[in-house]
Amino acid sequence: MSHIFDALQRSEGERAEIDSPASSEATELLRRAERRAASKWETAVLLKQTDATQSAERDPSFGLQAAAPDATVLEVSAANDNTSADRHLDIFVQFQSLQTALAPQNRLVCFADDESPAAEAFRLLGVRLRHLRRERPLRKVLITSTIPQEGKSMVAANLACTLAQRTQQRVLLLDGDLRRPSLSQVFGLGRIPGLCECLQGERALAKCIYNLESQGFWILPAGSARRNALELLQSGRLSALMDQLSALFEWTIIDSPPVLPLGDTSVWARLADGILLVTRQGTTEKRYLQRGLEALEPKKLIGALLNCSKSSAQSDYYYRATNVSRPSDGSTK
Repeated sequence: MSHIFDALQRSEGERAEIDSPASSEATELLRRAERRAASKWETAVLLKQTDATQSAERDPSFGLQAAAPDATVLEVSAANDNTSADRHLDIFVQFQSLQTALAPQNRLVCFADDESPAAEAFRLLGVRLRHLRRERPLRKVLITSTIPQEGKSMVAANLACTLAQRTQQRVLLLDGDLRRPSLSQVFGLGRIPGLCECLQGERALAKCIYNLESQGFWILPAGSARRNALELLQSGRLSALMDQLSALFEWTIIDSPPVLPLGDTSVWARLADGILLVTRQGTTEKRYLQRGLEALEPKKLIGALLNCSKSSAQSDYYYRATNVSRPSDGSTK
């Protein structure tokens, strides 16, 4: 699809050649053990939340505290995996289901034009992320840009859709732009409570996550826009909430504000496992891109996407998703 993609594919092939069968088996064994341990922990946490839902819904601490797993519950979970799975499904039943109302001219190519080159680029991006996940923890992925109008929200929405379609894993799309939220409008959900209300203690977490049935994933909208967005993000409750979301969902795709000139993204970057930086041809200036890269932690920057590339003859609105190459010392080239 591009010379960058070709280079990445060659790199992937070289890694595959040096991986031994024993290494692959060991990696799969460790992955299964990790999933089993995470499942036991999250079941213990979520069972406590379920029991307290009716009585503590208006409690500011509800849904925000990282409760310690109960040893008895863990023992029961280990002894009866089927029962644990049933109870875990009961947690997701609490999330309200919503129908989307996409605008006719929406740019959600993974919904409206699944056979387009843009949709294929997102599928390739999903594959890259799943491969990268074998090498490092990667459950919370932050989508950001240097300045507004570079298409980060569209990228986040398309990526969430792609991961949900191509895997059996639970995917959450989180609108982290508390100043200018857009994802509720993108999906035609209207003004519904979300992250702001949860962090303010006005609403339980279980009442702020919604299942988008037709798209196959869940969404945590920003809620009512707040002027004190940065103070709300730095209140200390967000970190505990993100830990709970990591226990619930295999993928959390976070749509954050631009890096410049706000400080909100620095909070999200600290909580994320990896960062994807969106740029837009004809919009992103080199000086802003350089400042944006300097503001992000190099070890967490896992990729960059070129949006609205006009080099494609097949589409005027074309995404090219690229992976950031890294030298052996871990710094970004």
